[in-house]
Amino acid sequence: MKLCRAEYKTIAKFTDQLKPTRQSLKLLKERFPHHSQSTLLSIFSLEYQKRTKRSISKHHDPDVIESYYQRYLNEAKTRPSSPILLEMANEVDLSPSLLARVVVERFLQDQEDGVSVSKQVVSSMLREPTLIPDVHLARQVEQCTVNDCCYGPLVDCIKHAIGHEHEVLLRDKLRERNLSFLDENQLRAKGYDKTPDIILEVPIAVEGHVVHWIESKASFGDDQSHRTYLNEQFWSYWNRFGPGLVIYWYGFIAELDCQRDRGILLKDCFPSDIVTLCHGAGPS
Repeated sequence: MKLCRAEYKTIAKFTDQLKPTRQSLKLLKERFPHHSQSTLLSIFSLEYQKRTKRSISKHHDPDVIESYYQRYLNEAKTRPSSPILLEMANEVDLSPSLLARVVVERFLQDQEDGVSVSKQVVSSMLREPTLIPDVHLARQVEQCTVNDCCYGPLVDCIKHAIGHEHEVLLRDKLRERNLSFLDENQLRAKGYDKTPDIILEVPIAVEGHVVHWIESKASFGDDQSHRTYLNEQFWSYWNRFGPGLVIYWYGFIAELDCQRDRGILLKDCFPSDIVTLCHGAGPS
């Protein structure tokens, strides 16, 4: 699904008032019923991450962390069955999973006599709350991770699975068209360190543009993420392998598809109008 920049900004502005909980997705879908849930979630996630980067430092101030932790301890005594951390996250406008991480880190400092615990240990507890040596806190953390739609181990797992699913879909589509290709794993086995998802052994033409490689992105392509991908991935692929195709499966801002003449084509689905280019084929 391609959106003009103005339409994207309308959706992005609406997300400013939403919290990163699954209830917000229902409001988003009700407001923009003609857009897919996946596209809306991807846009919401992109915009919320931008919002978080602008404000995260204030939540990591030591005095603020201490206030969050003491409030949690006090309310855990008076309202033990309430989703305290989830409610607090919504109130202070912080991702539930990120607030859970802050509180767990502070809790572990108490357990370890003030010694900081490694990020790996904290991450493992967020992934598996039963590792937290406090049953009540473990339950609170689980509520946060289950209800968070933008951050946390559950979101990371879902994103990884969706990304893999679309890479498999891309390979299946290529095989259906009998197109010969090398995937990322095969390319790394050959010694390439930074590669697109697919390199075509025989190039194709899509809408009159030659394509040597294809990159699969199971996300929406907005200005910021696309600019980052161009600088960190796409142009290096172009330099090494020639012109290519990027598929943003959940859509992109239409105005971003402006590099076709320079060798980078954007699509929101697998192209249907493929022309195979035969190497070495001369006139009969």
